[in-house]
Amino acid sequence: YVSVVFTRLSLQAGGSAGMCVDLTLFPLDTIKTRLQSQQGFYKAGGFRGIYAGVPSAAVGSFPNAAAFFVTYECTKSLLGAGEVLAAPHVAPVTHMLAASLGEIVACLIRVPTEVVKQRTQASPSSTTYQMLLATLREEGVRGLYRGYRSTVLREIPFSLVQFPLWEYLKSRERACYVCTLLNVCVSFVGAVAAFVTTPLDVAKTRIMLAKAGSTTANGNIPLVLYDVWKSRGLSGLFAGSIPRITFISVGGFIFLGAYEKVRRSLL
Repeated sequence: YVSVVFTRLSLQAGGSAGMCVDLTLFPLDTIKTRLQSQQGFYKAGGFRGIYAGVPSAAVGSFPNAAAFFVTYECTKSLLGAGEVLAAPHVAPVTHMLAASLGEIVACLIRVPTEVVKQRTQASPSSTTYQMLLATLREEGVRGLYRGYRSTVLREIPFSLVQFPLWEYLKSRERACYVCTLLNVCVSFVGAVAAFVTTPLDVAKTRIMLAKAGSTTANGNIPLVLYDVWKSRGLSGLFAGSIPRITFISVGGFIFLGAYEKVRRSLL
Protein backbone atom coordinates (compact mmCIF):
# COMPACT_ATOMS: atom_id res chain seq x y z
CA TYR A 1 0.00 0.00 0.00
CA VAL A 2 2.82 2.41 0.88
CA SER A 3 4.47 1.63 -2.47
CA VAL A 4 1.23 2.43 -4.35
CA VAL A 5 0.80 5.75 -2.50
CA PHE A 6 4.47 6.60 -3.13
CA THR A 7 4.05 5.90 -6.86
CA ARG A 8 0.92 8.05 -7.03
CA LEU A 9 2.75 10.92 -5.35
CA SER A 10 5.59 10.71 -7.90
CA LEU A 11 3.06 10.48 -10.72
CA GLN A 12 1.08 13.57 -9.69
CA ALA A 13 4.06 15.68 -8.60
CA GLY A 14 6.17 14.80 -11.66
CA GLY A 15 3.32 15.37 -14.09
CA SER A 16 2.42 18.73 -12.56
CA ALA A 17 6.05 19.89 -12.60
CA GLY A 18 6.45 18.88 -16.25
CA MET A 19 3.36 20.79 -17.35
CA CYS A 20 4.50 23.91 -15.46
CA VAL A 21 7.78 24.01 -17.37
CA ASP A 22 6.67 22.95 -20.86
CA LEU A 23 3.72 25.31 -21.12
CA THR A 24 5.35 28.30 -19.40
CA LEU A 25 8.53 28.28 -21.50
CA PHE A 26 7.07 26.97 -24.78
CA PRO A 27 7.98 30.06 -26.91
CA LEU A 28 11.68 29.51 -26.11
CA ASP A 29 11.40 25.94 -27.35
CA THR A 30 9.80 27.10 -30.62
CA ILE A 31 12.59 29.64 -31.23
CA LYS A 32 15.23 26.97 -30.52
CA THR A 33 13.63 24.50 -32.96
CA ARG A 34 13.46 27.07 -35.75
CA LEU A 35 17.07 28.15 -35.22
CA GLN A 36 18.17 24.51 -35.51
CA SER A 37 16.02 23.62 -38.51
CA GLN A 38 17.66 23.04 -41.87
CA GLN A 39 15.66 25.78 -43.64
CA GLY A 40 16.73 28.42 -41.13
CA PHE A 41 14.92 30.51 -38.55
CA TYR A 42 12.83 32.82 -40.74
CA LYS A 43 11.83 30.22 -43.33
CA ALA A 44 10.72 27.95 -40.47
CA GLY A 45 8.37 30.67 -39.25
CA GLY A 46 10.50 33.23 -37.45
CA PHE A 47 8.55 34.77 -34.59
CA ARG A 48 5.18 33.93 -36.18
CA GLY A 49 2.96 31.29 -34.57
CA ILE A 50 5.21 31.04 -31.56
CA TYR A 51 2.77 28.62 -29.90
CA ALA A 52 2.57 26.27 -32.90
CA GLY A 53 2.69 22.70 -31.62
CA VAL A 54 1.63 23.55 -28.08
CA PRO A 55 -1.25 20.99 -28.08
CA SER A 56 1.29 18.19 -28.56
CA ALA A 57 3.39 19.52 -25.66
CA ALA A 58 0.28 19.87 -23.49
CA VAL A 59 -0.83 16.29 -24.18
CA GLY A 60 2.58 14.72 -23.65
CA SER A 61 3.93 16.88 -20.83
CA PHE A 62 2.14 15.31 -17.85
CA PRO A 63 2.59 11.60 -18.74
CA ASN A 64 6.18 12.20 -19.88
CA ALA A 65 7.31 13.85 -16.64
CA ALA A 66 5.21 11.45 -14.56
CA ALA A 67 6.79 8.42 -16.29
CA PHE A 68 10.25 9.77 -15.53
CA PHE A 69 9.68 10.39 -11.84
CA VAL A 70 7.76 7.15 -11.23
CA THR A 71 10.60 5.19 -12.86
CA TYR A 72 13.25 7.26 -11.08
CA GLU A 73 11.75 6.92 -7.60
CA CYS A 74 10.89 3.21 -7.98
CA THR A 75 14.33 2.34 -9.38
CA LYS A 76 16.04 4.37 -6.67
CA SER A 77 14.09 2.49 -4.00
CA LEU A 78 14.80 -0.92 -5.52
CA LEU A 79 18.52 -0.26 -5.96
CA GLY A 80 18.76 1.29 -2.50
CA ALA A 81 17.25 -1.84 -0.98
CA GLY A 82 20.32 -3.87 -1.98
CA GLU A 83 23.38 -4.06 0.26
CA VAL A 84 25.92 -2.86 -2.29
CA LEU A 85 24.07 0.21 -3.59
CA ALA A 86 22.63 1.15 -0.20
CA ALA A 87 25.94 2.56 1.09
CA PRO A 88 25.96 6.40 1.29
CA HIS A 89 29.14 6.77 -0.79
CA VAL A 90 27.55 4.74 -3.61
CA ALA A 91 24.29 6.77 -3.57
CA PRO A 92 25.31 8.96 -6.58
CA VAL A 93 25.66 5.81 -8.71
CA THR A 94 22.17 4.73 -7.66
CA HIS A 95 20.78 8.15 -8.61
CA MET A 96 22.60 8.09 -11.96
CA LEU A 97 21.25 4.65 -12.85
CA ALA A 98 17.73 5.52 -11.72
CA ALA A 99 17.71 8.81 -13.64
CA SER A 100 19.10 7.19 -16.80
CA LEU A 101 16.44 4.49 -16.74
CA GLY A 102 13.86 7.18 -16.06
CA GLU A 103 14.92 9.03 -19.22
CA ILE A 104 14.80 5.86 -21.33
CA VAL A 105 11.23 5.14 -20.19
CA ALA A 106 10.08 8.77 -20.40
CA CYS A 107 11.37 9.05 -23.98
CA LEU A 108 8.87 6.39 -25.04
CA ILE A 109 6.24 9.09 -24.42
CA ARG A 110 8.38 12.17 -25.05
CA VAL A 111 9.65 11.32 -28.54
CA PRO A 112 6.27 10.94 -30.36
CA THR A 113 5.01 14.22 -28.88
CA GLU A 114 8.37 15.86 -29.65
CA VAL A 115 8.26 14.73 -33.30
CA VAL A 116 4.77 16.16 -33.85
CA LYS A 117 5.56 19.29 -31.84
CA GLN A 118 8.81 20.13 -33.67
CA ARG A 119 7.37 19.47 -37.11
CA THR A 120 4.47 21.80 -36.31
CA GLN A 121 6.87 24.42 -34.92
CA ALA A 122 8.86 24.34 -38.17
CA SER A 123 5.65 24.45 -40.28
CA PRO A 124 3.34 26.88 -38.42
CA SER A 125 0.81 26.82 -41.29
CA SER A 126 -0.06 23.23 -40.29
CA THR A 127 -1.94 22.29 -37.14
CA THR A 128 -0.78 19.68 -34.63
CA TYR A 129 -3.56 17.32 -35.73
CA GLN A 130 -2.68 17.70 -39.42
CA MET A 131 0.99 17.03 -38.67
CA LEU A 132 0.13 13.91 -36.66
CA LEU A 133 -2.02 12.54 -39.48
CA ALA A 134 0.64 13.35 -42.09
CA THR A 135 3.34 11.58 -40.07
CA LEU A 136 1.21 8.46 -39.56
CA ARG A 137 0.18 8.41 -43.23
CA GLU A 138 3.73 8.74 -44.59
CA GLU A 139 5.74 6.77 -42.03
CA GLY A 140 3.34 4.97 -39.72
CA VAL A 141 3.87 4.69 -35.98
CA ARG A 142 7.59 4.17 -36.57
CA GLY A 143 7.81 7.75 -37.82
CA LEU A 144 6.70 9.00 -34.42
CA TYR A 145 9.79 7.42 -32.89
CA ARG A 146 12.29 8.88 -35.30
CA GLY A 147 15.08 10.45 -33.27
CA TYR A 148 14.56 8.23 -30.20
CA ARG A 149 18.26 7.37 -29.89
CA SER A 150 19.45 10.96 -30.27
CA THR A 151 16.85 12.12 -27.72
CA VAL A 152 18.00 9.55 -25.15
CA LEU A 153 21.65 10.47 -25.79
CA ARG A 154 20.75 14.12 -25.29
CA GLU A 155 18.82 13.57 -22.06
CA ILE A 156 21.02 11.12 -20.15
CA PRO A 157 24.00 13.50 -19.64
CA PHE A 158 21.65 15.87 -17.78
CA SER A 159 20.47 13.12 -15.51
CA LEU A 160 23.97 11.87 -14.76
CA VAL A 161 24.88 15.31 -13.42
CA GLN A 162 21.63 16.88 -12.22
CA PHE A 163 20.03 14.21 -10.09
CA PRO A 164 23.00 13.11 -7.96
CA LEU A 165 23.62 16.83 -7.25
CA TRP A 166 19.93 17.43 -6.54
CA GLU A 167 19.76 14.47 -4.13
CA TYR A 168 22.97 15.49 -2.39
CA LEU A 169 21.88 19.09 -1.85
CA LYS A 170 18.40 17.95 -0.84
CA SER A 171 19.89 15.70 1.85
CA ARG A 172 21.73 18.74 3.25
CA GLU A 173 18.64 20.95 3.21
CA ARG A 174 17.95 22.67 6.51
CA ALA A 175 15.89 25.75 5.61
CA CYS A 176 13.86 27.33 2.81
CA TYR A 177 16.75 29.44 1.58
CA VAL A 178 18.80 26.25 1.17
CA CYS A 179 15.99 24.83 -0.96
CA THR A 180 16.26 27.88 -3.22
CA LEU A 181 20.05 27.49 -3.33
CA LEU A 182 19.57 23.85 -4.26
CA ASN A 183 17.44 24.77 -7.28
CA VAL A 184 19.88 27.52 -8.31
CA CYS A 185 22.82 25.11 -8.21
CA VAL A 186 20.98 22.44 -10.18
CA SER A 187 19.82 25.05 -12.70
CA PHE A 188 23.39 26.28 -13.18
CA VAL A 189 24.66 22.73 -13.76
CA GLY A 190 21.76 22.20 -16.16
CA ALA A 191 22.71 25.33 -18.11
CA VAL A 192 26.28 24.08 -18.55
CA ALA A 193 25.05 20.63 -19.61
CA ALA A 194 22.58 22.29 -22.00
CA PHE A 195 25.38 24.15 -23.79
CA VAL A 196 27.66 21.10 -24.00
CA THR A 197 24.91 18.86 -25.41
CA THR A 198 23.53 21.41 -27.89
CA PRO A 199 25.10 19.60 -30.90
CA LEU A 200 23.20 16.45 -29.92
CA ASP A 201 20.03 18.52 -29.70
CA VAL A 202 20.71 19.96 -33.16
CA ALA A 203 21.15 16.41 -34.51
CA LYS A 204 17.89 15.33 -32.86
CA THR A 205 16.00 18.27 -34.37
CA ARG A 206 17.42 17.67 -37.85
CA ILE A 207 16.59 13.94 -37.68
CA MET A 208 13.01 14.58 -36.55
CA LEU A 209 12.39 17.27 -39.17
CA ALA A 210 14.04 15.50 -42.11
CA LYS A 211 11.94 14.24 -45.01
CA ALA A 212 11.11 10.55 -44.91
CA GLY A 213 13.64 8.49 -46.88
CA SER A 214 16.41 11.11 -46.72
CA THR A 215 19.89 10.37 -45.39
CA THR A 216 19.30 12.52 -42.32
CA ALA A 217 16.08 10.64 -41.51
CA ASN A 218 18.11 7.43 -41.06
CA GLY A 219 19.26 8.78 -37.70
CA ASN A 220 23.04 8.50 -38.14
CA ILE A 221 24.07 11.07 -35.53
CA PRO A 222 27.78 11.48 -36.50
CA LEU A 223 26.80 11.89 -40.16
CA VAL A 224 24.14 14.49 -39.32
CA LEU A 225 26.61 16.45 -37.18
CA TYR A 226 29.20 16.30 -39.97
CA ASP A 227 26.67 17.66 -42.50
CA VAL A 228 25.79 20.52 -40.12
CA TRP A 229 29.50 21.25 -39.64
CA LYS A 230 30.09 21.33 -43.41
CA SER A 231 27.14 23.60 -44.17
CA ARG A 232 27.06 25.93 -41.16
CA GLY A 233 30.27 25.38 -39.21
CA LEU A 234 30.58 25.65 -35.43
CA SER A 235 27.69 28.13 -35.21
CA GLY A 236 25.44 25.51 -36.79
CA LEU A 237 26.40 22.87 -34.23
CA PHE A 238 25.49 25.28 -31.42
CA ALA A 239 22.41 26.81 -33.07
CA GLY A 240 19.68 27.58 -30.57
CA SER A 241 22.07 27.31 -27.62
CA ILE A 242 20.90 30.56 -25.97
CA PRO A 243 17.14 29.72 -25.86
CA ARG A 244 18.07 26.14 -24.96
CA ILE A 245 20.26 27.23 -22.03
CA THR A 246 17.54 29.62 -20.86
CA PHE A 247 14.87 26.94 -21.15
CA ILE A 248 16.92 24.33 -19.28
CA SER A 249 18.20 26.60 -16.50
CA VAL A 250 14.89 28.37 -15.80
CA GLY A 251 12.96 25.17 -16.50
CA GLY A 252 15.16 23.18 -14.12
CA PHE A 253 14.52 25.70 -11.38
CA ILE A 254 10.76 25.50 -11.92
CA PHE A 255 10.68 21.74 -12.58
CA LEU A 256 12.51 20.46 -9.51
CA GLY A 257 11.05 23.18 -7.28
CA ALA A 258 7.50 22.41 -8.42
CA TYR A 259 8.08 18.66 -8.07
CA GLU A 260 9.23 18.97 -4.44
CA LYS A 261 6.50 21.47 -3.55
CA VAL A 262 3.66 19.39 -5.03
CA ARG A 263 5.09 16.18 -3.55
CA ARG A 264 5.36 17.68 -0.07
CA SER A 265 1.88 19.19 -0.21
CA LEU A 266 0.49 15.78 -1.20
CA LEU A 267 2.40 14.13 1.63
